Amino acid sequence: MSTLLRLEGVTAGYSVDIDVLKNVSIEVPAGSVRGLIGLNGAGKSTIMKAACGLLTLKSGRIVFDGKDITGIRPHELIGFGMGYIPQEFSLFPYMSVRDNLTIPLRRKRQLVGADGEAKDLWEDMLEQFPVVHARLESKAGALSGGQQKQVEFAKAYLLRPKLCMIDEPSVGLAPKIAEQVFDWIGLFAKAGMAILLVDHNIRKVIELSDYTYVLSLGEVTGEGPREHFMGDMHEQVKTWLGLNY
Repeated sequence: MSTLLRLEGVTAGYSVDIDVLKNVSIEVPAGSVRGLIGLNGAGKSTIMKAACGLLTLKSGRIVFDGKDITGIRPHELIGFGMGYIPQEFSLFPYMSVRDNLTIPLRRKRQLVGADGEAKDLWEDMLEQFPVVHARLESKAGALSGGQQKQVEFAKAYLLRPKLCMIDEPSVGLAPKIAEQVFDWIGLFAKAGMAILLVDHNIRKVIELSDYTYVLSLGEVTGEGPREHFMGDMHEQVKTWLGLNY
């Protein structure tokens, strides 16, 4: 399985004198699901921001699909085949759901160069996300939090990126909607996308991921395939997060 995304010795932070990430190296193979777990402030979301070009690296580099993309500008992500669903909503609230979806789809159509494929992607998305289908003409800001989250996932699904980074997708959602979110992640994986996943539901992250990295204070302190977590997950995660004392 070839490596799609690779962070090599990445050190980065939000201020000159504070490093949130410290010499972090992780890999996401094509078609795989990789998880990131750790306490709040461990650097999980920062990894995604660094990979998306939202954060300037102090050292290290980011390689995607064999290309050094260190310093990539966020709006170029679609062209590289990278998708990102942030924890915060990224929809334009005064625009319709349809317009929120078609803005990135137009860019996808430019890259694909085939209206037929774009139409097929659109029809598939409407089938997979029925709430989106029903609310296409509604203003995005008029939707509930769960409905907006569905639009976020539908938007990423339309683009079919090689890799989709998904940051805390179930935060603030009702349990029933949160379960749907994890079903959508499974849908993405079934469609062949590689996924880098962060969520506060550690058990779900481990269940969905082929391989999980544990972060503590900006460093990778543990890692392993799903089988490594099949014992007493509570005690194991406590140890990896440095909470056994």
